[in-house]
Amino acid sequence: MNIALIDAGGANLGSVRYALERLGLTPRLVRDAGGLAGAERVILPGVGAAAPAMRALAAQGLIEALRGLRVPLLGVCLGMQLLYESSEEGGDTPCLGLLPGRVRALRPAPGIRIPHMGWNALSCVTGNGLLQGIRDGDQAYFVHGYAAPVDVGASGTSVLATAHHGEAFAAIVRRGLYFGAQFHPERSSALGSRLLENFIRWVP
Repeated sequence: MNIALIDAGGANLGSVRYALERLGLTPRLVRDAGGLAGAERVILPGVGAAAPAMRALAAQGLIEALRGLRVPLLGVCLGMQLLYESSEEGGDTPCLGLLPGRVRALRPAPGIRIPHMGWNALSCVTGNGLLQGIRDGDQAYFVHGYAAPVDVGASGTSVLATAHHGEAFAAIVRRGLYFGAQFHPERSSALGSRLLENFIRWVP
């Protein structure tokens, strides 16, 4: 399997790579559009803020290349947020536009710390091959202050699982060939390994 792992400076790049290697896979690090040639799966990891991440993708010539992909793409943490049209982070940051909607800041509430850091339960909203072997209530590891709202309306995006931190937010999403996981699969033990394995094995 030809797996392209986007290197746009995300701090979780090495840990995602190692998580894939633990599954017996050898991902290729991709730093420009040409590196996507022949890819059968593409993973976009990310940690940090939306605006500098988008600037890095632009400098590497990867924005239009990612928009033109015809193979499954998984965005992880910030990488998931970059799949949307825009993010509130940094004012209003235009993103890849592969998923309709706007990422917003998690809202402070009594007893709720922002950013959201630590283990949290998934609520599985709908069945999908990406969730095979993952059960309602299984725990994933989150580190984020922004998230996509839960919206399964006319947007064409399916929220496959949600989590709750003061409010519900999208934890796993899909639209066609585009998938996103707001949590860190590489830090989510058996659940994270299963998610990555399901993504690699998923048949369009």
